[in-house]
Amino acid sequence: MTATDAAQAGTGTEKTAAAMAEAASAWLERLDAEQRAVAAGAAPSADAAADAERRRWFYTPTDHGGLTMHAQAPAQQRRAMALVATGLSMAGYNGASTVMGLENVLDRTEAFTVLFDRERGRDPGLYYLRVFGDPGSGAPWGWRFGGHHVSVNHLLVGGRVVASTPSFLGADPAASPLPGGVLRPLAGPEDVWRELTRSLPDDLAAAARLLPRAPSDIVGGNRSRLAAGDRVIPLAGLWRAPFSDAGQQAALEKGSQALEDAAGLTDADHATIALTEAPLGVPASALDATGRELLTALLDTYFGRLPEELSPAARYTGDALDGVHLAWAGSTEPGQPHYYRLQGPRLLVEYDNFQKNVNHAHGAWRDPEHDFGVPFLA
Repeated sequence: MTATDAAQAGTGTEKTAAAMAEAASAWLERLDAEQRAVAAGAAPSADAAADAERRRWFYTPTDHGGLTMHAQAPAQQRRAMALVATGLSMAGYNGASTVMGLENVLDRTEAFTVLFDRERGRDPGLYYLRVFGDPGSGAPWGWRFGGHHVSVNHLLVGGRVVASTPSFLGADPAASPLPGGVLRPLAGPEDVWRELTRSLPDDLAAAARLLPRAPSDIVGGNRSRLAAGDRVIPLAGLWRAPFSDAGQQAALEKGSQALEDAAGLTDADHATIALTEAPLGVPASALDATGRELLTALLDTYFGRLPEELSPAARYTGDALDGVHLAWAGSTEPGQPHYYRLQGPRLLVEYDNFQKNVNHAHGAWRDPEHDFGVPFLA
């Protein structure tokens, strides 16, 4: 990263940065010493070992690190959510809140039986918030909010927000009934993608399709740093630590293997769909006006999670959109397993809906070279 890049990082984000610092300080001030010991993490650092915990993230129902909602009084929870709201747009906040509430729905669909090595496996109170560093010191600081199917990460340097990825939202169930309707928190990322694929002529659609089968999950998984050659991480590898209960760990590993067997990908298939340095699929430069418009709309379903001044949408307009590539695996038909990838300069978006009979969706947005803002700490 050049000195100019570093100087321009986060330009125009001072208002949101100030709101984050105020909300983080207000939350921390409300906590007692025991709570703060859990809620406060080490300041962001260029030293990977010292900064390792901040660069960890999850989307499974595991320990995400930080103070849970359960461990806070209602007034403290309110301040915690006020901080979360500073890092999300209204639409993004609504999406995250809905996904958190789906834990109760999921618990019922599983007959209230899943534990995942904790007292309640599907628990809307087990979302974790941690602040790294001192929001009021002027030094780099950051914060992370996460739990099952939600991960929000922000780094602030010099009074500006310089990084807001990894960003993750998932939904299980992806579709659940409402009186007179259906609840679909990730309807946008799925429906706009399907419309985009159907807008393509046959030759481009064929070039964009990597495999006839979809993988069991997003390929990047919850890695702190992405690299060419990365392959799907089996479900059992997406947790902070093995379960203390041997029976539950065995059940997790059995379910993980069953997912991989159901996906049916060969070693060659995994090699085909592995992450690459050069984007796979079809570039936006090959799309017609309708296709480019739909691709922009699809990107906005991810960028729109953030407050407008944090969104990188302006980076992907006009000719700058040309380098974004679209690729997918599986089917484009509703109800059939599918996976897609958008990749370009400072961009990797992955979406997968395979598990639970195609009713369990994952949507991740990464900035591979700038995730967690690591270059801005040098």
